[in-house]
Amino acid sequence: MKTYKIHLIRHARHTDAEKGKYIGHTDISLSDEGKEQLAEFKNKYHYPEPEAVFSSPLKRCVETCSLLYPDKQPIIIDGLTECNFGEFENKTADELRDNEDFAGWLAGKNAPPFGESSKEFGDRICSTFEKIVDGLVKSGVHEAAVITHGGVISIILSAYGLPQAPMHQWAVPNCCGFTLLIDASLWMRGKKAEIYGEVPV
Repeated sequence: MKTYKIHLIRHARHTDAEKGKYIGHTDISLSDEGKEQLAEFKNKYHYPEPEAVFSSPLKRCVETCSLLYPDKQPIIIDGLTECNFGEFENKTADELRDNEDFAGWLAGKNAPPFGESSKEFGDRICSTFEKIVDGLVKSGVHEAAVITHGGVISIILSAYGLPQAPMHQWAVPNCCGFTLLIDASLWMRGKKAEIYGEVPV
């Protein structure tokens, strides 16, 4: 059976990275520091050279794509966006500490007002990732990169990755990520993939 490699890479740092805000659907560009770090990593380490590149539509991911893979036209997928934090967007935990909805969200009891619950976010990401895998199988593309967000990567790895581990253990720094090795027969039987290594090398 055929195997496929998918490199999950988190975007470089954006302009609000140091402010501790919940930044999900807010469309923010990369910071100069983020661009410099990515250039340094690209010069110092090895990033994969995939046949196809997929990206979240948000600027911080599209700009990361253009810096990492200037010769590739990314396939933009709306389902790869970060969680929609609703009324919690652009606010810090300190600003929300007296908010009952915020406390309930942290406890897993409710969604942010006008945002996504943890389940809704997870279901969206899993559905999107499975469509990407199915597309690779149908098209015959054996290696792809997905430029997306930290929360998205954590969900994919916790849902499909072997060895199995909870989301918080798959936190990934900016400009970095993991490679999934997908064996077609294993995927067909149980939708699982081997966590093959880290990106960049």
